[in-house]
Amino acid sequence: MTAATGGPVPRAVIPVRERLIFAMDVPDAGAARKLAASLADSVSFYKIGLELFMSGGGFELLDWMVDQGKRVFVDLKFFDVPATVAAAVRRLRNRGVTFTTVHGNQAIMEAAVEAAGDVGILAVTVLTSLDRGDLDDLGFQCSVEELVLSRARRALAAGCAGVVSSGLEAKLLRADVDERLIVVTPGIRPVENRPADDQKRVVDVAEAFSNGADYIVVGRPIRDAADPRAAAEAIQGSIASAFKD
Repeated sequence: MTAATGGPVPRAVIPVRERLIFAMDVPDAGAARKLAASLADSVSFYKIGLELFMSGGGFELLDWMVDQGKRVFVDLKFFDVPATVAAAVRRLRNRGVTFTTVHGNQAIMEAAVEAAGDVGILAVTVLTSLDRGDLDDLGFQCSVEELVLSRARRALAAGCAGVVSSGLEAKLLRADVDERLIVVTPGIRPVENRPADDQKRVVDVAEAFSNGADYIVVGRPIRDAADPRAAAEAIQGSIASAFKD
């Protein structure tokens, strides 16, 4: 296993075809390997989320992906006492992991950064499945935008490599926080959102990058397509168009 593909890449030098992160939201490692093989070179960056990692063989799948020359984002949204988060993050060091996520306060983020080594820490701002009504339900007395900016400023102060944020707030982050902060944007919908979709704050590919995102995370529009490889290549084409001079 090699860690040559690991570690965050500076914003200015991100290869265009690495800006698409495919969310590998499948039930188990076998399905993940089969899907990765079918996608071939249409995707070079993959996200392994909580369901897949916990299905068994998470570390083995991670190592296999890195051995295939892929970048990997381990999205487990660590949220526990700082010492426990730090211990968990250390388990990802020196394995070729580009990013992992934390979802907590300043002390949690600082502990994760201290333990990260070659892994880029991304702080979750506000999940794209949440809207103003959900924040009310959770007891937040501020707007989505205010909460995103507050968490992003704290992430920068803690030394995080970047944040996970909706493309709707990416423009605010670029204007009000810092150009150095990597912005990873989920909730990308190349077509109109379906009624059964649980993502609420969504943007399309062009809007995400126009607003200042560095990477987009796309899952169902590729996974559920009749031809996932063709769907991924279509999105790659949209990304390439967004970065034409």
